Amino acid sequence: MAERHRRGGRARWMVLPAAALAGWGCAHYLGWSSDAGSPSPTPSHPASVAASAPPSPTPSAPGGAYDPAAYAPQVRTYAEKAGVSAQLLMAILYNEDYKPHDPAFERSWQKYKPDAAFGIANMHRAAFDQTKRGRDFASRSWQELPDDRALAVEAAAWYLHDMSKQLPAHWAGSYSREELMALGYNAGGGNMAAFARGVKPGSQAADYLARLRGNWDKAAKAVARTG
Repeated sequence: MAERHRRGGRARWMVLPAAALAGWGCAHYLGWSSDAGSPSPTPSHPASVAASAPPSPTPSAPGGAYDPAAYAPQVRTYAEKAGVSAQLLMAILYNEDYKPHDPAFERSWQKYKPDAAFGIANMHRAAFDQTKRGRDFASRSWQELPDDRALAVEAAAWYLHDMSKQLPAHWAGSYSREELMALGYNAGGGNMAAFARGVKPGSQAADYLARLRGNWDKAAKAVARTG
């Protein structure tokens, strides 16, 4: 979401600045690893959230590779609390699984690119700080997102909740409610409102929507998992 996805998905992460890779390598060596071309009619912060305990033990995250389906319990729990579709939330996680989600790597990359997003839901600091206000995780820090994947899921769920509240009663085009919310997650509420009025998404937002549709059935199967 918040990285403003470029075309090429995972491929762009195969060639990274030497500084980021060096930092990532050093972090692993030292054992630090733990567990859109679209209009902006109004300023907005895309997400594309006392500590709140995860609903079930969070799977360990020793490296960048992970299966979003492993977080189905957290997705179901936080989607229900936020009043959003668990299938949409899971599809967002699949959409955001385009770069290594290793804590040490994310922090090394953030030093190279200070406005980078954190966590498996790729949330920017401004979006997280805005979303957490008045919620169970209000005392948590954006800096915790790379290490606490349950927190990342919780924040994404409530960000989607906030997007749903910004949707107009009626909108142009054939988008579903969930598709517009996903566009809002990726491009921000201001752009989501523009798309709802009939403004055509730019290439990045259109690509995000295409990938969401491609991940939709997979997301449904993932949230249905019980073990």
